[in-house]
Amino acid sequence: MPAAAELVDRLTVAVPDFPEPGVLFRDLTPTFADAEAFRAITDELVGAFDTFDLVAGIEARGFLLAAAAAYAARTGVVAVRKAGKLPPRTLIEHYELEYGAAALEIRADQLVPGTRVLVLDDVLATGGTVDATCTLLERAGAVVTGVGVVLELAGLGGRERLAGRAVHAIRLV
Repeated sequence: MPAAAELVDRLTVAVPDFPEPGVLFRDLTPTFADAEAFRAITDELVGAFDTFDLVAGIEARGFLLAAAAAYAARTGVVAVRKAGKLPPRTLIEHYELEYGAAALEIRADQLVPGTRVLVLDDVLATGGTVDATCTLLERAGAVVTGVGVVLELAGLGGRERLAGRAVHAIRLV
């Protein structure tokens, strides 16, 4: 079976000027739709980290990765949602994006303090969303054991923003 990075290279579609002019969007949905690629991605992300009790997926494509990884690792999954999508009681973390502000939430009672959590998302760009997710999980008492992504966009500072955290990217672009 080809390596996950090779499959990601072959199946990811670059879409110029989306969602706005000057942005090159990397569409991973064809990669996730390919059974061999999705299995290779899942196996690599799970295999890159030694110990975790739960997998957290960041809305929305991170949900796909986290569910597959949790199943493969025989753990549970935590959905990190955009603000306003979960019923009360939630913990919320506000953060800045390169073009605005956002907030993420988890259920306040979802994590037992000390739970070791692996955070997964599709793309690491500036790191704001992943950093906010890690902060939110830690505020809930979790221990973030690592961050896994399919693509890391070079030169946008995401890895630097996550300094001190174990980060694994399948492909650097």
